[in-house]
Amino acid sequence: MRLFNKFNTLVLTVFSVLSINALYAGHDEVDGYVEKDFNIGEMIMHHIKDAHEIHLWGDAHNGTSVYLPIILMDGGLKTFSSSHLYHGELKTAVDHKTHEEIHYVAGVGPADGYAIFHEKIYKLENGELQFEDSHPHNAKPMDFSITKNVFVLFLVSFIVCLLAIGTARYYKKNGAIAPKGVAKFIEPLVIFVRDDVAKANIGEHAYKKYVPYLLTIFFFILVGNLLGLVPMLSANLTGNITITLFLAVCTLLATVLSGNKNYWHHIFATPGVPVPLLIIMIPIEVVGILTKPFALMIRLFANITAGHVIILAFIGIIFINKNAAWGALSVPMALFISVLEILVAFLQAYLFAMLSALFIGAAVEEHHH
Repeated sequence: MRLFNKFNTLVLTVFSVLSINALYAGHDEVDGYVEKDFNIGEMIMHHIKDAHEIHLWGDAHNGTSVYLPIILMDGGLKTFSSSHLYHGELKTAVDHKTHEEIHYVAGVGPADGYAIFHEKIYKLENGELQFEDSHPHNAKPMDFSITKNVFVLFLVSFIVCLLAIGTARYYKKNGAIAPKGVAKFIEPLVIFVRDDVAKANIGEHAYKKYVPYLLTIFFFILVGNLLGLVPMLSANLTGNITITLFLAVCTLLATVLSGNKNYWHHIFATPGVPVPLLIIMIPIEVVGILTKPFALMIRLFANITAGHVIILAFIGIIFINKNAAWGALSVPMALFISVLEILVAFLQAYLFAMLSALFIGAAVEEHHH
């Protein structure tokens, strides 16, 4: 156990060092190769939003990155590496309204005719971007690119499938024996979700058919949360509101499509409520159907994003004060939040699965006399 604790401390320390290395690198690349004062807000937004590359280490323009494929539909299918955008030609435009100079990068080679600004791809007009109120007004091509979040989405899905298939094959080959290897880690979680999440909230009469869905969202969110703590990936998959919206919609559909006669009777003809009051109660109940998954979406998005922001803010203290000595304060604080984020990773996966099971359980609950 002592050796295990030392190993954990070493891993977290290495992650913190990598975070510091990756933190400052790349915060100015969307605005071109122009040095500027460190801006903590811009840095944090750069690291939590999506991107067309995975920056590993080094500075913004001479470091090591994995450049992801750009896939555009613009008068036909166009594909090329994002390196042709990130390492393109530096250009300067003048904002038509504020007359401020804005730097951006125009693509070269196969990316000729396009530019990237704040991770959005625009079509050039007469070879340049047109700005007004600091925003480009150029047209955008249809973008189907494999961004950082899309790549991590595929990676999370692959890991979840690998864990599930590997565990299933182990039991198929060895039968009902004491688990070993990956199965030893997966089995307690599966039993926990089955018994303490599905059965406890849905009921013994109907829980079995919902266990696969609850296991899927539990492990997807858990793996996504844990991968989001890896500094070199710098991914914010479960902190992306599009992902949490999709998961919440899945729970909404599972709830609505599973609703029995008793469920809908309580929505549109609440027992014990006078008929005139139903005019008020029915809209409230219908809105309640939508607000429950909305709360799921916001809870996961806000908690994961907030954790990333706090860690980045603590590390950013070093660069704000331009003194490495501040690392003696900020790094331990960031380490503490990182450890807390591991707990949050499990907690948010559990809460999403548990509340989903609770909503489904209310929809399939039988009428009690």
